Amino acid sequence: MAVLDLKRKLAILSDAAKYDASCASSGSVKRDSRGGKGVGSTDGGMGICHAYAPDGRCISLLKILLTNFCVYDCAYCVNRVSSNVARARFTPEEVVDLTLGFYKRNYIEGLFLSSGIIRSADYTMEQLVRVAKLLREVHDFRGYIHLKVIPEASPALVNEAGLYADRLSINIELPKDESLASLAPEKDVGDIKKAMGAVRLGEEAGKDKAIKTRAPKFAPAGQSTQMIVGADEASDGDILKRSETLYGAYRLRRVYYSAFSPIPDATSRLPLQRPPLIREHRLYQADWLMRFYGFERAEIVSEGEDLDLAIDPKLSWALRNRGDFPVDVNAADRERLLRVPGLGVKAVDRLLDLRRFKQVTLEDVRRLTRGVEKLKPFILTSDWSPGALTDKADLRERMASPPEQLSLF
Repeated sequence: MAVLDLKRKLAILSDAAKYDASCASSGSVKRDSRGGKGVGSTDGGMGICHAYAPDGRCISLLKILLTNFCVYDCAYCVNRVSSNVARARFTPEEVVDLTLGFYKRNYIEGLFLSSGIIRSADYTMEQLVRVAKLLREVHDFRGYIHLKVIPEASPALVNEAGLYADRLSINIELPKDESLASLAPEKDVGDIKKAMGAVRLGEEAGKDKAIKTRAPKFAPAGQSTQMIVGADEASDGDILKRSETLYGAYRLRRVYYSAFSPIPDATSRLPLQRPPLIREHRLYQADWLMRFYGFERAEIVSEGEDLDLAIDPKLSWALRNRGDFPVDVNAADRERLLRVPGLGVKAVDRLLDLRRFKQVTLEDVRRLTRGVEKLKPFILTSDWSPGALTDKADLRERMASPPEQLSLF
């Protein structure tokens, strides 16, 4: 086998990591080296931006695989053992050197590290943990570290990973157990859930106030997962049902949705085209409603059904529940205001502050939001009433955005 130089390895293994969407770095503890000790910070927000945190901060991470060799043959994965792709492998020391070198050049603020399975799950997990351990203990690196957990690895290795990483993630892969069994027969959904449970137990143990000694922070940014959308026949309702279960059972910080991307030499069981990206976007919107707006999954979409791609899920819910509208913005509580299409969390909080001092007008709402026309059928203000507008039969058509060809310039 030809020996690859570091630049070629980086090209292969950074490209191989692009299919993993769960790389936002929000939610960790703050660490920095301004006191003259250590290297790096979790609060930098500078350099090359790869993702955005929920607070809008730009995230720059070195996002790579330790290796794209893999002993598994998952049908949907470009790095499966039967795939004819260029292969490469970093040593843990090479990843450490790259991370420190990129950080000192202000290219990144942290590391996102995953890997194919080599030799065994435990061996691969040991290599991932070694990278984090070298960064933390040898180089006193204080930047952000996100490690992918190999589900079949021993609980002791998962626990050790949580002591060095800010966030751990374990991919659930597909929305349905039967799809995973069919397309990735070497993987066991029971192992995946067991690993998620181990991470949750580690988080809870670190927060246990009954323990007198101060335990090290365990994965302070929590755990996340990722589901592939469109590789099987699962509906949006099925996908969100699984997310709802994962949030409840394992207290995940976030579920990421990744539109299936067709790969070379794929099995006939996989679709030939990727799903529309707007489907992925609608799933994120629905997920946001579940996490921050007080919606139950069943209110948004039923099992076996798909989200409306033409309008956002909150507007879709409002149109199905017109009897709950219009909402008086001068009298409604926070929970009701959050259900108004076009009103976000920040706008609602500002609205509640404003009405302590004056009667809210339509012009006040206009200043708080970007699209008051979307709001007008669903709200009452001191100087506005929608009248029969809320019940118009063609309201959905009025609210749906027409197709538009985006310009490249």
